[in-house]
Amino acid sequence: MADENKRGFPEIAKELWEMTVAYAKQETVEPIKGLGKYLAFGLAGSACIGLGCVLLVLAGLRALQTEVGSFQTADPGDVNNLTWIPYLIMIAIGAVIIGLVARTLTKKG
Repeated sequence: MADENKRGFPEIAKELWEMTVAYAKQETVEPIKGLGKYLAFGLAGSACIGLGCVLLVLAGLRALQTEVGSFQTADPGDVNNLTWIPYLIMIAIGAVIIGLVARTLTKKG
C-alpha cells in the first residue's frame, strides 16, 4: 500500500489519460458503430421500398395500357389518339404517393 501512495504525478496522469481515452471510446465510438449499422439497414430498406413503388407504378401503367384499350386508335397520327392518358394517370398517382410520403416525413409529433 505504501508503494501505491508513492506513485509519481506522471504515472497518475498517464493512468488518468488512458482511462479517459477508454471511456471516450466506450461512450462515443461504439454507439456510432451501432448507429452506422442501423443507418445502413434503413437506407437499404428505403431503396427497396422506392424501387418497389416505381415498379408498382410501371405495372399500373402497363395494366392501364393493356386492359383499357379505348385510349388507342388504329391510326397513330390521329388527333383523337389518347395514348398519353394512362401516363398522365400514373404520373398523378405517383405524385400523390410522393406527397403522402413527404407529408408523413415532415409531420411533427
